[in-house]
Amino acid sequence: MTTAHNTTSPQYPFTAVVGMDDLRLALLLNAVSPAVGGVLVRGEKGTAKSTAVRALSALMPAVDVVGGCRFACAPTAPDPGCPDGPHGTGPVEHRPTRMVELPVGASEDRLVGALDIERALSEGVKAFEPGLLADAHRGILYVDEVNLLHDHLVDLLLDAAAMGASYVEREGVSVRHAARFLLVGTMNPEEGELRPQLLDRFGLTVEVAASREPDQRVEVVRRRLAHDADPAGFAARWAGDEDELRARIAAARELLPRVTLGDRALRQIAATCAAFEVDGMRADIVMARTATALAAWAGRTDVAEEDVRQAALLALPHRRRRNPFDAPGLDEDKLDETLEEFRGTDEDPAPDADTDGDDDPDPDGPGGGPGGGDGPEGGHPPQESGPEEAPLPPETGLPHQQDGEAPPAPAPEQHGPEPRPQGGAAGEKPAVAATEPFRTRRLDVPGLGEGADGRRSRARTAHGRTTGARRPRGALGKLHLAATVQAAAPHQKARGRRGTGLVVRRDDLREAVREGREGNLVLFVVDASGSMAARKRMSAVKGAVLSLLLDAYQRRDKIGMITFRGSGAELALPPTSSVEAGAARLEQLPTGGRTPLSEGLLKAHEVLRIERMRDPSRRALLVVVTDGRATGAAGGGRAAGGPLARASRVARLLAADGTASVVVDCEAGPVRLGLAGELARDLQGTAITLDELRADSVSALVRTVQGTRTTHGNRKAA
Repeated sequence: MTTAHNTTSPQYPFTAVVGMDDLRLALLLNAVSPAVGGVLVRGEKGTAKSTAVRALSALMPAVDVVGGCRFACAPTAPDPGCPDGPHGTGPVEHRPTRMVELPVGASEDRLVGALDIERALSEGVKAFEPGLLADAHRGILYVDEVNLLHDHLVDLLLDAAAMGASYVEREGVSVRHAARFLLVGTMNPEEGELRPQLLDRFGLTVEVAASREPDQRVEVVRRRLAHDADPAGFAARWAGDEDELRARIAAARELLPRVTLGDRALRQIAATCAAFEVDGMRADIVMARTATALAAWAGRTDVAEEDVRQAALLALPHRRRRNPFDAPGLDEDKLDETLEEFRGTDEDPAPDADTDGDDDPDPDGPGGGPGGGDGPEGGHPPQESGPEEAPLPPETGLPHQQDGEAPPAPAPEQHGPEPRPQGGAAGEKPAVAATEPFRTRRLDVPGLGEGADGRRSRARTAHGRTTGARRPRGALGKLHLAATVQAAAPHQKARGRRGTGLVVRRDDLREAVREGREGNLVLFVVDASGSMAARKRMSAVKGAVLSLLLDAYQRRDKIGMITFRGSGAELALPPTSSVEAGAARLEQLPTGGRTPLSEGLLKAHEVLRIERMRDPSRRALLVVVTDGRATGAAGGGRAAGGPLARASRVARLLAADGTASVVVDCEAGPVRLGLAGELARDLQGTAITLDELRADSVSALVRTVQGTRTTHGNRKAA
């Protein structure tokens, strides 16, 4: 789990990474000033995010630690509460900075460490096995796919990042140790977004994407193949560049305390954060630290306007999100206007640019500022390149706003003009905008699950309220103290107990059974037929689905979306954790044509069958958004073999599989057929109207699916 840069197989050199100037600059700024607060790297798969992050550890200065201390205490200032302390005068170890990787599926004990509960109860000894947070102290904690990290691990990371310490508590026995680390995370936005609390903990964020320049892509492949063929030889060819960059980091660290953050720069920072309406004061502090690090990286002792601008581009995009459908990004024109407004006239920025002879005298020029240039450091004009190095286009600052947005979803497949359905409905109509989202009622899956931690349905989880006790299955989890004492008490005499201590054996241990909430697979089946095509009506339907998507994001669900219209149904969004992708598909959804309701339900049955095989523990909630109408080539009808009869049969098939379902009734107008209610009865689910879906609705509504399914069960029993 712990990776240092002196491994037997040399890792890919940082200076050999092609392009990605923003990513390299953000990582280097954190190497210069760890107080910046870490980096979040967002980008599509296969863009060398992990390669660049892992290569950073080789550039970090080595650290001195107390010999034999498992918690990396500094000899000059050891942690007074260190579990291995107190530390006296002893040997000092000089070792490389550690980079510790946190797996997405790690347990809580692996992250924070574990106590030997048996020894704690029987001997009163705090036998503590450190976790990854202890290993990462004074180093780098790297989380690949950080957006997929379980909620309880996110909470522990937040606590440690906020307090600089980790606390492990088990039934009144507690251990505390220092845990200050540089947090670096990578993620693919297509797989879902981060919780806002964790997002704000990252000092900087960068967006990365694969280059579209053929020459640059050729160079990437050439270097990768050369490294794979001879890792040691490849690393040796770049050793000189690595040494130069390492020396520059050390020089910038030495200069950092002498950098002055002037009043003008501080006002520009405050004005920029206010103009972009970021929450709290952390953005101002991070921007100030980043601008100072940028100045030190450029070899200057005064913070210039270009430092403030670059700091804003790195520190603010991820702090502007108001909901999960907002793409991160920054309006650079607005940024420039704010900086110009608060530039003032009492200081001349020219001397700042002239203090370093290697910098472009024009800070706004193509190579100006510490983020410019083609070299791997991103702060000086290009140096003489090695034999493998190809000239790269200059890349300064973060990508423009359109580059930071989520990639547009492919347009839905077009089937050509649909036949005019019976009843005079028009053909396909263009997509309409959704109404404003609202807070929805919680819709639960009945019963007690054992799926991934979340916030929707009841489940047996590692966290939550205690409901009982059981023998441990493998390693002991949460100790149930009362049950353990009760199991050990009858055997004390036979075990020859002497004194006040309790004699505890392994067989006596009981772990707590807890009940919390799980995340589900919420599969939307959306009617996009001609009967739904009225513009105001479809806008309201899209607004309702958008609201349910937002609710699914907040409850940590996976989502999928099926649409049906014309002659069939389409899986518009395969099950994913990215609600942004669902919102994009919904926005582009056209309407019109016939209403193949049975095809939409059949497609849902197929998707759910496959997902049950992939992830048996994740339960599904089917949400059908329709007015209940069904038409075919010969129109609608309830006769045997007709569209409504076929839809009814498929609905009963889904009910027989135990699929929990909700039908959102979109029927409008003075004359209502009640077809959505009939569909809900066939599904053994709940039917609610668009108005009843709102959390603040005064309409009487059974909130969960449980009520309706229980009613159906009672009817069958009767």
